[in-house]
Amino acid sequence: MIPLSVLDLVPVREGGSLTEAYAASVSLAQAAEQHGYKRFWVAEHHAMEGIAGAAASVVLAHIGNATSSIRIGSGGIMLPNHNPFVIAEQFGTLDALFPGRIDLGLGRAPGADQRFGQALRKNLGQAAEYFPNDVVELRALLTGDIDLPITATPGLGAAVDMWMLGSSLFGAQLAAKLGLPYAFASHFAPDHLDEALSIYRRDFQPSAALDRPYAMAAMTVIAADSDDEAEWIASSQLQAFVRLRSGTPGKLPPPIENYRDSLPAPAKAMLAHIGQASAIGSPQKVKDTIEAFIKRTDADEIIVAGSTYDPEHRTRSLALTMNALAA
Repeated sequence: MIPLSVLDLVPVREGGSLTEAYAASVSLAQAAEQHGYKRFWVAEHHAMEGIAGAAASVVLAHIGNATSSIRIGSGGIMLPNHNPFVIAEQFGTLDALFPGRIDLGLGRAPGADQRFGQALRKNLGQAAEYFPNDVVELRALLTGDIDLPITATPGLGAAVDMWMLGSSLFGAQLAAKLGLPYAFASHFAPDHLDEALSIYRRDFQPSAALDRPYAMAAMTVIAADSDDEAEWIASSQLQAFVRLRSGTPGKLPPPIENYRDSLPAPAKAMLAHIGQASAIGSPQKVKDTIEAFIKRTDADEIIVAGSTYDPEHRTRSLALTMNALAA
């Protein structure tokens, strides 16, 4: 069985608070550690009242203090929003606090709309063009492989594992060129998955960090005792996704019965499309779906996402999923 990991958006549910969201993420990370998941990643999103992971490095420090062995990291830091030096300091600090446990996943998308760029006083489009150079600079700040005029302290010498994230072909090409492990966001953008993995493996150039390609693919995974229960639990995330795509995002809503059946045809088609990389159902159904996805992608690792209105449903999902795949 290949390793399983967890991607957490730190969801804020309707009627809930930020404090509750962070507490739920701690419980989820502890459950992931208990059940043998390899890593626990937090995603950076901004200006979204239903997602509380904007300050990813701060959230990771909170998670690190509540766990002892699971790797923790960003899935990812959206580097155009930042400068490489500050990220080197932040993740150098995390490595000093939690030695040998830190992953730094980097993405090129801003994680918000242009209003966020105005708030940052940045041209995010231009910053995205600088992304490859910024990745190289950030790696140099951590490893010293390029002589730079300034030293990040903390940062230089930190044993941080850098990852390239992607939902298109660009990230695959850059990960291959730099010899980095690669994670594809197939849980919400499955269209280019197969081609991206093919390009990454074909063009991979070994580096000091990695001697062969290592690819991770993301899936939405929600396991419950029955298919019907899992579909009901998953309706919270499905509602949130439909609202996001229709321009009305908000906090994570409670589940409702027969949600898919209530939707117009275009919304049903959209959910079916992104469902190419999802496993929602009983433990056996989840096991069969994940195994088929692994066979299709030949992934070295799977990272599971999926927000639930009741946090206990997701911690139980992690247990059911791992037990099913280990059987």
